[in-house]
This record gives sequence, structure tokens and C-alpha cells, in this order.
Amino acid sequence: MHEALRAHGLTLPSLGVDPVTYAGYRPDPLIALGNCNVDTVRALTAVLRAAAAEGRAEGQAEG
Repeated sequence: MHEALRAHGLTLPSLGVDPVTYAGYRPDPLIALGNCNVDTVRALTAVLRAAAAEGRAEGQAEG
């Protein structure tokens, strides 16, 4: 995840697993990114990776 965020110049110092949500019988941890769930973080990461692969850079308009 960190690599995909860095590809866009993003740094999220709070990015991490919320230990309370990870400790259950069937862990369904939240990621400390505004308390997004894992699926949301994975979707965000996929979008960022796709944008990086297309060569979009920060500040460039989509064409």
C-alpha cells in the first residue's frame, strides 16, 4: 500500500491496522486511514496503482 501512495506523493503517517478491530474471533480489521475498511483501502490502492501505470502525475489533468 505504501508504494502505491508514494507513487502519487502521498504520505499517510497514520496508515496502520486498528488493533481493536483486529482482535476479534473473526478479525475484520480497519486500516487507520480515517477508519476505512480493508476493502476500501485495497480499492484506493488499486486506483492509485492504475493511475501510476497510466503515467498520471500529481497536478496533471486527465485527458
